[in-house]
Amino acid sequence: MGRDPAVALHLSKGTIARLLRILLRGRGRDIGFDPEFPVPGLDGHIGLHVKNATTLLALEDCEMGISPTRWQKSTFPPHYQSKIDVIHEGIDTLRMRPNPHARLTLPNGQYLRPSDEVVTFVARNLEPLRGYHIFMRALPEILRCRPNAQVIIIGRSGVSYGLPPPTGTTWKSTFLAEVRDRLDLSRVHFLGGVAYETFIAALQVSSAHVYFTYPFVLSWSMLEAMSAGCLVIGSDTAPVREIIRSGDNGLLVPFFAVDELAERIIEALAQPTRFSELRAAARHHVIDHYDAEQVCVPRMRLLLNQRLGAPPPGGTCVYAPAGCNDA
Repeated sequence: MGRDPAVALHLSKGTIARLLRILLRGRGRDIGFDPEFPVPGLDGHIGLHVKNATTLLALEDCEMGISPTRWQKSTFPPHYQSKIDVIHEGIDTLRMRPNPHARLTLPNGQYLRPSDEVVTFVARNLEPLRGYHIFMRALPEILRCRPNAQVIIIGRSGVSYGLPPPTGTTWKSTFLAEVRDRLDLSRVHFLGGVAYETFIAALQVSSAHVYFTYPFVLSWSMLEAMSAGCLVIGSDTAPVREIIRSGDNGLLVPFFAVDELAERIIEALAQPTRFSELRAAARHHVIDHYDAEQVCVPRMRLLLNQRLGAPPPGGTCVYAPAGCNDA
C-alpha cells in the first residue's frame, strides 16, 4: 500500500504535527472501488486496520494534523477532523510552466514539440489504482482515429499502493498484452521512470494529459500538469473533483468509461485551440491555490505560528514540502 500515511513534521520540545495522507477503507477507496479486482481476504482486511491504527495513534498523539486536500481530510473520523488543517505541500509553478519551445527527445531519437499530437499518462507505477488499465483500453480507438498521435507513458512497472499483479507478471505487461494487437506500438512510448526535466518536457509538449485515480491520495503530477498548462482529462472521482471543474479548468470522465475517455482525448487532439482557455485556467488555479513559494509554504508557516507558537530558543521548526505525496 506504499509509505506510512502519517509523516511527522519535526518541531521542538515534544510538539508534533503530522502530515496526514489518508485513512484506508476496505470498501470504496483503494480497495473495493474497482469491481474488476478481488477484495483482499481476512489477512488483507486485518492489515488494512493495522495501517489505520498506526495513523490514528499518530494523530491521537500529535497537537495538529495537516492534510494536503479536503477530501483526504474527510477520510478521517469526524472527531479528529477539528485538529486537521488542509494545506498542500505546494507546486513549483515557476519551474513547471508552459514552454512553447519545449522539446521531448524519445529513446529512439524522435523528438516531440507542443505542435505535435501528444497524449501523456504519468504515474509512479503503472497500476490499476491510477487507472492504467482504463487508459490502455482507450488507446486503440485513439490511435485509430488520430494517425499522427504519439502516446507518452511515464511510470515504473512496480506497485505503489494497489493490489499486486498475478505472480510473475506486471500490471504494465498485463494490460499492454490485452490491447497489443490493436496498437501501433511505434507510436506508444513507455519511458519508465524518468529524470524530472524529462517529466517537465513531456508535460510541456502534451496535447492531452490523462490523470485517473481511485478515491485515493491525489498525485502531485496532476497539479504539476495543470501548472504546465496541460489539458487534464481526469477521472470523475472525489480527489480529482476537488481540483478540476469539468469544462472550466479541465475535463472529467467517469472512471470506468473507456469509450468516453477515448472520445475526450480524440476531441482534444482534433481541436486543440478549443481547449486553450481550460489550459490557462488550469495553470491559474494552481498558481492561486497551490504555488509552493507564494501560497503553501507561507500558509504552513502562519499555521505553525498560530497553532504551535514560535520555536523556543535552540528549537527548530522545519517545513519541507518535498517528498510527502505520490508522483
